[in-house]
Amino acid sequence: MKTIIAKESENDRIDAYIAKKEDISRVTVQRLIKEGKIKVNDKKTKPAYIVEKDDIISIEEEKPQEVELKPQNIPLDIIYEDEDIIVINKPKGMVVHPGNGNPEGTLANAVMQHCKGSLSGIGGKIRPGIVHRLDKDTSGIIIVAKNDKAHILLSEQIKNHEVKKTYIALTRGIIKEKEATINMPIGRSTKDRKKMAVDRNGKEAITHFKVLNRYDKYTLLQVKIETGRTHQIRVHLSQIGYPIVGDEVYSNGKNEWNIKGQCLHAKSLEFEHPITKKKMYLEAKVPEYFNIILKELEERKVN
Repeated sequence: MKTIIAKESENDRIDAYIAKKEDISRVTVQRLIKEGKIKVNDKKTKPAYIVEKDDIISIEEEKPQEVELKPQNIPLDIIYEDEDIIVINKPKGMVVHPGNGNPEGTLANAVMQHCKGSLSGIGGKIRPGIVHRLDKDTSGIIIVAKNDKAHILLSEQIKNHEVKKTYIALTRGIIKEKEATINMPIGRSTKDRKKMAVDRNGKEAITHFKVLNRYDKYTLLQVKIETGRTHQIRVHLSQIGYPIVGDEVYSNGKNEWNIKGQCLHAKSLEFEHPITKKKMYLEAKVPEYFNIILKELEERKVN
């Protein structure tokens, strides 16, 4: 059971209020209210109820359905491996771990097979060893922990912003600034619960970028993030008017190369090895499709 105490009267319907506060869909909230799993001041309520100051809202939390993780013999591009961690160059199009609609063919399925089940159990049955994630259509470097100690220590480094992540992104439009920082909070979109959006009530999100090359109609960026919000780079760049080429969620996705999914690659990671304490710097090769586009754009460079 989860309890929320309304700090002030916000003139919000309870279904909208909970959807915003708890990062779940409004439709789900309405269903829970109908099932009597959401109460106000220990009484059943209706979706149209207007939240008042000091209301005590109780939510009977639903346990997510666990998907059985099956080891699968899927080739992995392994950058580094030892007895504590494995670092992989994830291909574009691969989901990191199983979920609704993706029970198989994920990075977790592949790592489970490769490591013979010897992985950290902290992430649960369907996320063994998964310390951080990449979007399905974002390629690049990702760390997986083979034991709980490595997982805990890596998670602490990420939480303390001690892991340096560097991406490259190809955006639509020519960015004039040499470098800049985007500091805009991000939260779940109120219009489409599958999307994220810049929201003043969202969580802090900070993205730094530097221009690597400018081309006719496009800009290649080096991007570093201080925070790891869902879809952060994609949301921030779209918000300032330079969406990532191929992004079908935060732009129309149409592009002259007819590629599907964003041209965003997690190129490198700098971190301290969780067990040996050695300073690690690892890079993931840029995907072939991305390199082909960049080679073609070399002839279209602008100052």
